[in-house]
Amino acid sequence: MSKFSDYNFKGQKALIRVDFNVPLNDKFEITDDTRILATIPTIKKILGDGGSVILMSHLGRPKEGPTDKYSLKHLVKHISGLLGGIPVLFADDCIGEQAYSIAGRLKSGEVLLLENLRFYKEEEKGDKAFAEKLAKLGDVYVNDAFGTAHRAHASTAVIAQFFPADKRMFGLVMEREVASAEKILHQSEKPFVAIIGGAKVSDKILIIENLLERDTDIIIGGGMAYTFFKAQGGKIGKSLCEEDRLDTARDLLKKADDKGVCIHLPSDSIIADKFAADANDSTAPSNAIPSGWMGLDIGPNAIEQFSNVIRKSKTILWNGPMGVFEMEKFQHGTRAIAAAVAKSTKSGAFSLVGGGDSVAAVNQFGFADKVSYVSTGGGALLEYFEGKVLPGIAAIN
Repeated sequence: MSKFSDYNFKGQKALIRVDFNVPLNDKFEITDDTRILATIPTIKKILGDGGSVILMSHLGRPKEGPTDKYSLKHLVKHISGLLGGIPVLFADDCIGEQAYSIAGRLKSGEVLLLENLRFYKEEEKGDKAFAEKLAKLGDVYVNDAFGTAHRAHASTAVIAQFFPADKRMFGLVMEREVASAEKILHQSEKPFVAIIGGAKVSDKILIIENLLERDTDIIIGGGMAYTFFKAQGGKIGKSLCEEDRLDTARDLLKKADDKGVCIHLPSDSIIADKFAADANDSTAPSNAIPSGWMGLDIGPNAIEQFSNVIRKSKTILWNGPMGVFEMEKFQHGTRAIAAAVAKSTKSGAFSLVGGGDSVAAVNQFGFADKVSYVSTGGGALLEYFEGKVLPGIAAIN
């Protein structure tokens, strides 16, 4: 494997697997271009060396082959704009004669975007023959799609074998993602706090168990906190609760206790009489929520409690919001935690924010440039922290 920053791409066609799976509105306009922006330095380095670039990605989950809704042609203009107006060529297939013809004529400094890889079922099946057809398009393979590194797909895990070791590498996004995740997992300074939020305990069991070996504190917020309160005999009204995970919650609390890891649950909650932006709201202890009411955010005492833990930490991992931050009434907790993480980072802590909702929150509240690293990979990052081997990383290594 070559190191991207040391490689000279002059005269080389670089086939880059990017993650351009971005949200589009009904006019096919990109509503969040974080993932595209992240890969621009990788593309610019190759073009700056005198190489050319062939971009391949998936978009959405097309079920029945080519569909206009999922065509990558909608991204061409935006990518061109982010590259300072360089024209972006488009092939309306990712393999086949047209793609080979345009790729074959590509000159140094030019960029080609291929059509959606998932228009072929072979992509998600990790089909070897399909991967080989893709490989023929470029001289060098660059994987810069951390968001799909946990999938053993043709373009992320299988394709690398068709390039010699010195012609396959991670791009700058992958290099930074892997370095940041490694820093959290293997070089974390103590105290180390993991802030875990979101709706379900079941989604986060493995990550919590793996982090118990490494961190000093775990903050639990969001809907999943109420499963822990109910497991301890608390009254949670009609708050979210996974009844089949009460034993799991008790088990995690015991494991943490045995390992000397402090689990922090929100002492109070902002409660509502219905799940709606215009609900009546009040504050209550998280383990004594009146019947008919539900917890939708962490309360003022919990904010202070959590902020104190974050302030003392040297390493911070944040995955998942503290409440229903999409509704203005219930976003205060998530915003306050974002502010606390930013403040701690300014004082010298290393902070990694990952997972779709946490990333959306730091972007929405304007804290993205005030934390150490914002990950582009949701599921991939989770699996990495669960201790799993990611096929997209293993293929390059």
